[in-house]
Amino acid sequence: MAAKLSSCYAWATRPFIVGAPMRIMSGPALAVAISRAGGLGFIGPGAKTQDTAVDLEQASKLMEQARASSSVFDKLSPANSLLPVGVGYQMWAGDINVAVAAIEKFKPCAVWLYAPKESLEEFDDWSRSIRQVSPGTQIWIQIGTLREAKQLLISSEKPDAVVVQGAESGGHGRAKDGLGIITLFPEVADAMESTDIPLLAAGGIADGRGVAAALCLGASGVVMGTRFLAANEARISKGYQNEILRASDGAASTTRTLLYNHLRGTFGWPAEYSPRTIINRSFIEYQAGRAFDELKALHDEAVIKGDSAWGPEGRVATYAGASIGLIHEMADAADIVREVQKDAVRRLQSAVAS
Repeated sequence: MAAKLSSCYAWATRPFIVGAPMRIMSGPALAVAISRAGGLGFIGPGAKTQDTAVDLEQASKLMEQARASSSVFDKLSPANSLLPVGVGYQMWAGDINVAVAAIEKFKPCAVWLYAPKESLEEFDDWSRSIRQVSPGTQIWIQIGTLREAKQLLISSEKPDAVVVQGAESGGHGRAKDGLGIITLFPEVADAMESTDIPLLAAGGIADGRGVAAALCLGASGVVMGTRFLAANEARISKGYQNEILRASDGAASTTRTLLYNHLRGTFGWPAEYSPRTIINRSFIEYQAGRAFDELKALHDEAVIKGDSAWGPEGRVATYAGASIGLIHEMADAADIVREVQKDAVRRLQSAVAS
């Protein structure tokens, strides 16, 4: 299955490292930097579906510059018109017609679909529409339960890759029925053994140790999100990044809650999803019984203060995975990809030799 991915993303090096399509935070600069380093970068959903077209246009320009100055994409045929970055959509809030128009115009190499509004059958509708306008674009689908995996097996539009997200993940994951990646991935792999669909592991992976473990589970590649929040190319505030570097002990310092969604005015996520975030003053006071209206006013005041809005005494959302204790420094995205790959290979070789 890893070979199948290699044929689709000819520039990629192994172990296959993927940058998750984190909403707004994974912009064109981050996605392109990850792909240039031999991984696959995804642009995250924008505040509105049409924002993604703007990001794809920018990514196209960055790729033109990359092709002129780098040999990393030499393996791509001149006839290959696919953009060597992916793009993600949160289906519950996405406009399929707007999304398909952008995909038809810019032809990203992969589209990551997640969080249908009502039914997993929506994956079929999106996949079919995307394939009609860009047949070469690979369809990636993110799941978080064995049930979802089994439903994909009977779908009319099979995905080209499946991302198996463990409960350790940051952002919006399974609210109640999620499992850790060490248990979830083998179960899904067993259920999908009869297919040739590559499986990628996600959730709580931030260094070479996590990558090596995922590969031993049988993953064709690994997705990292939170680690790339501490990349210089990430599209987030310095205060947010400082909190990613400061926080540790993810079991105690993060939680899944919709509070920050609601404070930001975001409603409508399907009931099975809830985001993991670093705990700060808003959540502590919410648990203590402070009225939502008061918390909302304090939140909005904090937003205009800039970087001080984050941190233990902060008020705003700091979406992050349970792996925060493994992230200690900022780095260029390319250096993150290469260092994680190198460390994973070293650890696998050491395990075999010992």
